Amino acid sequence: MTTARSATPKLETTGLILHWAAPYDLLVWFVMRGKERAFRERLVQLARLGPGERVLDVGCGTGTLAITAKQNVGATGIVCGVDASPEMIARARKKSAKAGAQVEFSEAVVEALPYPDKHFDVVLSTMMLHHLGPKARWQCADEVRRILQPSGRWFVVDFEGSARQAGGILGRFQRHGHIKPGDLNGLVREAGFNRVEDGLVGFRNLHYVLATIS
Repeated sequence: MTTARSATPKLETTGLILHWAAPYDLLVWFVMRGKERAFRERLVQLARLGPGERVLDVGCGTGTLAITAKQNVGATGIVCGVDASPEMIARARKKSAKAGAQVEFSEAVVEALPYPDKHFDVVLSTMMLHHLGPKARWQCADEVRRILQPSGRWFVVDFEGSARQAGGILGRFQRHGHIKPGDLNGLVREAGFNRVEDGLVGFRNLHYVLATIS
């Protein structure tokens, strides 16, 4: 028997919510020095997305990665994106419509994802865990495990180290806290996942972990 969260859960989170959607993409472009497209393609490659897969992007922001994911899973695949910021979701919907990408964006919090059990093949959590305190990170991990298929994958990317190590303007992304080295692996392992691989993304101190359910 599967269970589903309410379609309209009470939107309460202890995490940091970014509301400045309008300048967000410009800021990312500046930080990435115009190489955001190559960066997103790199993430999709590391997540091993394939045609026909069902993918959820948790903390999707303005939707760029979700749109890239849709291009990789093809017409038979399904991609959804959730974010606690209504401004981010509104911008993501406009971007996906402009790109002609069928991506379903919803306002939701990581502590109560509005999807049934075992619903997705892949969950993406990129550069969002540092916006959550320890308790919310565990709640997020539990929700990800709940909504993934038994053979599903969790792809996690975040800054490992302090905001000072991130350098310059990237420190602003870590206002809530930071991910200590080894925390990503520790989180997925203690949440009941098996690490498939991990390493550097190739940009600043961004690390990734690709894991499957035990």
